[in-house]
Amino acid sequence: MRTICFYFQVHQPFRLKPYRFFDIGEDHHYWDDYLNRNVIRKVAQKCYLPMNALLLDLIHQHKGKFKVAFSLSGTFLDQMETYAPDVLESFQKLVATGQVELLNETYTHSLAALKSKDEFQALVKKHQDRIKELFNGYQPKVFRNTELIYSDQIGAMVADLGYEAVLTEGAKHILGWKSPNYVYSNANAPKLKVLLKNFLLSDDIAFRFSNKTWADYPLTTEKFVNWINAIPKEEQVLNLFMDYETFGEHQWAETGIFEFMKHLPEAVFSNSDFTFSTPSEVAANVSPVSKIHVPVPISWADEERDLTAWLGNDMQDEAFDRLYELEKLVKGIDDPEIKRDWGYLQTSDHFYYMCTKFFSDGSVHEYFSPYDTPYDAFINFMNVLSDFMLRVKQKQAELQS
Repeated sequence: MRTICFYFQVHQPFRLKPYRFFDIGEDHHYWDDYLNRNVIRKVAQKCYLPMNALLLDLIHQHKGKFKVAFSLSGTFLDQMETYAPDVLESFQKLVATGQVELLNETYTHSLAALKSKDEFQALVKKHQDRIKELFNGYQPKVFRNTELIYSDQIGAMVADLGYEAVLTEGAKHILGWKSPNYVYSNANAPKLKVLLKNFLLSDDIAFRFSNKTWADYPLTTEKFVNWINAIPKEEQVLNLFMDYETFGEHQWAETGIFEFMKHLPEAVFSNSDFTFSTPSEVAANVSPVSKIHVPVPISWADEERDLTAWLGNDMQDEAFDRLYELEKLVKGIDDPEIKRDWGYLQTSDHFYYMCTKFFSDGSVHEYFSPYDTPYDAFINFMNVLSDFMLRVKQKQAELQS
């Protein structure tokens, strides 16, 4: 069995509105509703609606042979319901074909796995319930943590929740001489399969596709199939993991990205011995070759493939620590608005915006950030967090009185 596993991350954060020091204690609505709506409607028109329509056509055209997988963050699901019900309906139609697999993750695309097992499990449970609610009782079998963040310990937590497999990055410093094109198992919980992203071939589509200075530009389906045919025969799985916004948003329609995807399945079927599989099918049909040891967390972000995109400077560490200091207090408060804001404030994007990398990955961080500088992102977040702390402590005082 030689197979391609396509996985797409679909996520939109609830972005914070400009929040001044003088708003603390006065304004308890933190979210930029106008910006959030505009972003999701823009991306819906450029990416979600046309790409979902294309995938649906490919699924019908290839009659059960073409398959993909998605993880849809809870913050994305919430915004689809509010701002883009047409997009939600298009995803529901895809899942209803039986050829599209959904994965679980933390509801708010958080970094909770690095800080709190209890909060991690609570956010996963919330995501399970939401997927079941919106997709006709669907129950995912495979997990992917926020931004493919993974370690031996995180994998063990995922195994404890009953998942069959987990997705992560095929980081060079972890693999060494090994190939990402095999299935591995968690070092602490060997029953958990670990699927590794082939970052070279994934990033050829996600990042280099429209780069005219790239030596292999332009990327055609013929060229791509030749590359996958060059993979040694004993390497059974090609995991192509990427942001869904690759299609139409990061790589505009004018680059030919939709035409590439339209013709790729037929090129694969006609000119290679590869099939397409979902992550759970890979986990069920391919045996692990060995354990993969990941003592320190990895991710799919930046050149380093580590946590420094979110927790790489003092500002990020300060914001992260101050936020999770409130966990026990929030748990004891039965207030839906506080619970909602607590979840949305955990979204990893808020910490990503504070990243101060200025070299190889600085332009990527700037592209995604609504702020002029990382320092603006930090100040805005801490102003919001200060108000949130006041609300939490006020609620706690009310409970004790």
